[in-house]
Amino acid sequence: MESELIFEGLASYGNYRIFAAGTGSKLYTGGVEYDRHSWGSFLGARVDYVAEILPLVLLDTPTKSYPWGYPETTARHIVPGLGISPIGFRMMWRPQKAIRPYITAKGGMIGFTEKVLATNASYESFSLQSGFGVQVMMKKRIGLRLGLWGDYHFSNAFVVPVNPGIDVMNANLGLSYHFGG
Repeated sequence: MESELIFEGLASYGNYRIFAAGTGSKLYTGGVEYDRHSWGSFLGARVDYVAEILPLVLLDTPTKSYPWGYPETTARHIVPGLGISPIGFRMMWRPQKAIRPYITAKGGMIGFTEKVLATNASYESFSLQSGFGVQVMMKKRIGLRLGLWGDYHFSNAFVVPVNPGIDVMNANLGLSYHFGG
């Protein structure tokens, strides 16, 4: 089976309100994604299983926020955390060519060392990522991932009485190593 490891980083560049109301925070991550061609094809694209581990997560957030995630102050601090997305998919077009457009979606959990976005939130939240971009093959087994646009959402799904959450626009950059095929 064809598979690959992608050593990747993510940097957010803005907030918007799709699934959550929080604003004023920036997210930065670093980790490893595993992609395995195991689901055939759909709409002319190869469909891959995706899993991701993010041992480095940094949230640049206001020090004080209202219960739903709106900033109360301009003072900021950085909160470390980690994330895991055990289930996801990637649709890749032109998998045998040098330039390979793709879309991806991943679901999982993200946790921080303190409650973020609100004082009565939880330490852990559910996460949902989506995005699209291109993967450029530089050598037979080495490629460069350029995630042109992505959305990273996290919220606690009302595990506690308040559900602060945030949606961040992001760019993703990665170096891939291709196995098999």
